[in-house]
Amino acid sequence: MNRLSHIQAVTFDVGGTLIKPWPSVGHVYAEVAARHGVKRLQPEALDRQFAAAWRRLRNFNHGREEWAALVDQTFAGFVEKPPSQTFFPELYDRFREPKAWHVFEDVLPALNALAALDLRLGIISNWDDRLGPLLDQLGLSKFFEAIVISCDVGFPKPSPVIFEHTSKKLGVPPELILHVGDSLETDVAGAQSAGCAAVLIERGQEGDGAGRIGSLVELEGMF
Repeated sequence: MNRLSHIQAVTFDVGGTLIKPWPSVGHVYAEVAARHGVKRLQPEALDRQFAAAWRRLRNFNHGREEWAALVDQTFAGFVEKPPSQTFFPELYDRFREPKAWHVFEDVLPALNALAALDLRLGIISNWDDRLGPLLDQLGLSKFFEAIVISCDVGFPKPSPVIFEHTSKKLGVPPELILHVGDSLETDVAGAQSAGCAAVLIERGQEGDGAGRIGSLVELEGMF
């Protein structure tokens, strides 16, 4: 990727880009289920079933009822009663807690470096109303001038509307914004449809200089 000296703002996806479930979705699900008498569930099996259910999603708007349906699919075959009729409320609230999440090791160094360059920073995330308080508790909110969440805007990524909304909140035109995320479809294609530049984060992979990076700390060298 060419150097981005013209860029004035950098926006970030959250899940898979800044944070991830800890130790995994399946581990948290199994932990909550065990407290409700559903013992000996294998976290790895729940992870696989969650991933399969996630891939089947279409037009997911991160509403509570949609999450309940997704969790029911994840536990299908493992429980007699679906979680939506039993322990889903506790499970839903569990992901409000910072201990259910891990901040990737490259996040704070990258955010500090970009802030030192006087770049405006923002969040663009497909999430629900749990995200704002969660970012506060994880100590991440202080870095961002705009935190834009799909549940508030009504248009999830890859809709250009959520990117345009963020552009207005930051006071920076789309062509001067770089968006960073872990999804080609929702982050890269969505940002580009709104006229923003975009970078795909693939941790553990070598950055190829063509819009892909293996660590967020590589961002500083682009400016």
